Amino acid sequence: MSTLPTLTDRTVLITGANRGIGRALLDEALARGARRVYAATRTPFSHDDERVTPLLLDVTDAAQIQAAAEQVGALDVLINNAGLARSDDLADRGVIEEHLAVNLFGPLAVTQAFRPLLARSGGSVVNVLSVAALASLPFIPAYSVSKAAALSMTQSLRAMLAPQGIRVHAVLTGPVDTEMSRDLDVPKADPAAVAAAILDGVAADQDEIFPDPMSAGLAPHWDQDTVKTLERAAAPLLDAIA
Repeated sequence: MSTLPTLTDRTVLITGANRGIGRALLDEALARGARRVYAATRTPFSHDDERVTPLLLDVTDAAQIQAAAEQVGALDVLINNAGLARSDDLADRGVIEEHLAVNLFGPLAVTQAFRPLLARSGGSVVNVLSVAALASLPFIPAYSVSKAAALSMTQSLRAMLAPQGIRVHAVLTGPVDTEMSRDLDVPKADPAAVAAAILDGVAADQDEIFPDPMSAGLAPHWDQDTVKTLERAAAPLLDAIA
């Protein structure tokens, strides 16, 4: 089981920490007693709490990722939250590549950069994804493609990093009341409630976290779902071919 029920004296890094779910996660981590929260943002950011350390970090910029990794001395929880969602019709390859750069390659590069620190602490990686990873939202297909790829990456990292004592969690959100979903005319979850549910899921050591009323409907049968069954069957193959 995880040892992070309150985050007391733990160190957390959150990408995209200046707004939406990221900002709510920052506030929740502080409320749960985090000793240090690294707030990683693409633009300059400040916070009144002395426990918050701003990091200038564009997840598509290798140099900034390396600089951030050198600045952080210890880390217990990495939350890959920064994301991109824009309407498209899959006609422009550049738009697809832009989504993959932010939503897939960004979290992968950040995770790899901070892996030594997480291995040292026996820490956790939390990838904030979406139910669009399971079924495409056709009005944002490039986003859906990138999140589906990021879920597959998360499953792979879970198996690959387990021998190092690193846990990897996938957060499968439904609609949340953030700037990213402001034009979506459906009921939306409160970011603060979603942030609390995400950290509850990490504390409960859940592989997949369903943090809002819409996505929570998937949780009861997830352990017996075909996707989860196949993941469990595939994970041991990593040792078989080593």
